[in-house]
Amino acid sequence: MKTGVSLIVAMLCGLAWAGKMESCAFCCNEKLNRKAECQSDRRCLQHGDCCEDCEHLCTTEGDPKEPELFLDVEGEAEGAPASNLYVAPNSCQGRCREAFDKHHPCHCNSRCWEFGNCCADFESLCGHEGFSHSRDAITEEKLQSVSEKIYRADTNKAQKEDITLNSQKCILPSETGDQVDRCPEPLFTYVNEKLFSKPTYAAFINLLNNYQRATGRGEHFSAQQLAEQDTFLREVMKTAVMAELYSFLRHQNRYSSEQEFFSDLKNMWFGLYSRGDNKADSSGFEHVFSGEVKKGKVTGFHNWIRFYMQEKEGLVDYYSYIYDGPWDSYPDVLAMQFNWDGYYKEVGSAFIGSSPEFEFALYSLCFIARPGKVCHLSLGGYPLAIQTFGWDKSTYGNGKKYIATAYVVSSTH
Repeated sequence: MKTGVSLIVAMLCGLAWAGKMESCAFCCNEKLNRKAECQSDRRCLQHGDCCEDCEHLCTTEGDPKEPELFLDVEGEAEGAPASNLYVAPNSCQGRCREAFDKHHPCHCNSRCWEFGNCCADFESLCGHEGFSHSRDAITEEKLQSVSEKIYRADTNKAQKEDITLNSQKCILPSETGDQVDRCPEPLFTYVNEKLFSKPTYAAFINLLNNYQRATGRGEHFSAQQLAEQDTFLREVMKTAVMAELYSFLRHQNRYSSEQEFFSDLKNMWFGLYSRGDNKADSSGFEHVFSGEVKKGKVTGFHNWIRFYMQEKEGLVDYYSYIYDGPWDSYPDVLAMQFNWDGYYKEVGSAFIGSSPEFEFALYSLCFIARPGKVCHLSLGGYPLAIQTFGWDKSTYGNGKKYIATAYVVSSTH
């Protein structure tokens, strides 16, 4: 007899099998379902018909229950014999000091801790091999301490008088899929645009028009646009916010110089990868801060400055919100629903009133310290949780992952 949880899972997968769901939730690695609008089987990535959330729900690194399958070179054709299937190892059992292999979802070599891609049992199984880095472990306490320092260092944030919000209608989570505009007025009643003349704001805004929002259309940057990426990074690196972040990561032995840190930030945030049609059409920065449209839906788009500017141009229609953070000053957090020039965003969380360097620092911190996991921080005495995901299908350097997405998930532990 099935338990209550099993029955719920079975019902949800039944809906998916009937073609009535567009999510991989509860149904990762199911068989091909020709009735469904999108797929969650093991080969959907190869065929380009995965549900929108499969890349996060079904291929997350280090999940021992759902190991990612890879095919040997000889077995890449459809219908390859089962003997050619290879289950990539998710454990360091018998793999300590193993050479880096890009096909493995996690690693056991002497530098995996530095790149954030060690297997979960690396410390327990390989610590005796002489490269235990527990002294450099980024604990929950350290994360909360450094996030409070970053919070206090954000002198470029908006003051209370700089922004007037009109949040209007709060809805239940169950109503987010209704796509109903419950707020007749814009979200932003007033923003002091003098903020945008500050160096980091100006450099950030210059980047926003460099992208094509539709996935599957390759990005091609001019020399000026590439220079704008460097300008933004140089400007944020001058701030007290990024000084706090770099100091913390250097003391944790993640970086040995500012130049190394700068170069890694550029790769993880601005390095291009393919979300569709095998074209270099996306990056962490574009997805998180500028926003994209994939399969008729808004993805990413987690920045208040971008939202305000698009709303001002009449391209964003604010619908409602489901969460308003506990902060009585800026930065605050709002989770909202909106329409972006004809495409719907069911839940989009964003810091409100923060400087560009503040968001950039916190998302970078969480991606480096807790890649693919929930990252628990503390801001002004209140808890905050950020989720990040790395891009699993391509890497840079010694197997480092690009940022796929980063966003606030809650304000409670």
